[in-house]
Amino acid sequence: MKSTLLLAWRYVSYHWLRSGILACCIALVTFLPFAVEILVAHYQETLTKRASTTPLLVGAKGSRFDLLMSSLYFKGKTKDLITAKECASIATPDLCTTIPLYVRHSAKGYPVVGTSLEYFGFRNLQLAAGTLPLKLGDATIGSRVAADLKLSPGDYVISDTERLYDLAASYPLRMRIAGILEQSGTADDRGVFVDTKTAWIISGIGHGHQDIESNPDWVLDKGDGHVAGNAAVVEYNEITEATLESFHFHGGTDDFPLTAMVVLPRNQKSFTIVKARLTSSKTVQPLLPEEGIEELLDFVFQAKKFFDANLILVTAATCLFIALVVLLTVRVRQREIETLIKIGASRIMIVRLLTVELLIVVVVGVIFAAGLAALASFVAIRQGLLF
Repeated sequence: MKSTLLLAWRYVSYHWLRSGILACCIALVTFLPFAVEILVAHYQETLTKRASTTPLLVGAKGSRFDLLMSSLYFKGKTKDLITAKECASIATPDLCTTIPLYVRHSAKGYPVVGTSLEYFGFRNLQLAAGTLPLKLGDATIGSRVAADLKLSPGDYVISDTERLYDLAASYPLRMRIAGILEQSGTADDRGVFVDTKTAWIISGIGHGHQDIESNPDWVLDKGDGHVAGNAAVVEYNEITEATLESFHFHGGTDDFPLTAMVVLPRNQKSFTIVKARLTSSKTVQPLLPEEGIEELLDFVFQAKKFFDANLILVTAATCLFIALVVLLTVRVRQREIETLIKIGASRIMIVRLLTVELLIVVVVGVIFAAGLAALASFVAIRQGLLF
């Protein structure tokens, strides 16, 4: 067997170009299945783990998948919003604690997540530098945001303009980077975290401007407890120590919008009570993230079945191609085979020799494909190209 393996290896290495082309063909066919399996396994584990650590989500009635992706992974937007007041009457403090989420805006393409300080403890997020967003206008960014935008504590990031030609829309807010989170390998690495009040200011619900009553020329209309300014009043688009006191909100914060709330029941009994109350609500819906992500992954695996079926056809075509190459090779090597027979080689040995040569090429192609798939998957996961 050693002599057969040696002869086969010598032949393959001598005809390296022909063997290399065949190995590349095999690698190209097997690369995609390897990469898909690695990526699907990784994202299944990542998505399931994040969902399983979130007991309960509450959002407006509508698409459950929109609520799930927006609240857990900061992808997409929910169409309808809820208010903190809607949940306060159902999810009482003696039964659970709640964490608000307001994910509607972005900064340099990264999602701006309005939440409370409890979120960082809930997700076990640690600081690599700086502090959490303790003041209005502060932002704590994920590790991927910091690396991609080359930001550090003390720098600034500006929220994206979504309605460029809408003169009534709020100005982009210039936020100070208060801190950077350690890499967690989750969606939090790509988030720009601010206080919910800062997120509301980006939406135009809150604002800061010059003192209108200090200059009569700025007053457009004045009534009982109401002063309206004209176009000469300058709105601030950055919250500094000098302008902090001028920022204010009109109305009660309980009526301000949220995209979702994370509900953390105190125990199983509290979980059952809260979920039952939320289920009977006409305005909000409860969502078990683990069940939602399992349902979403079912759709993914249904689509993957078509890919697997296509892979079978491609593999069959590749096998036929390899068989054709082997038959042509045998015909080209006819004189060589006759010479081997004349010097005493049996037909079984010749078949074994050709088989070992083919196996060497196939093994090299598969190893190359597996290595390339692992490298490509690592880069895709590391750079967050797919999620």
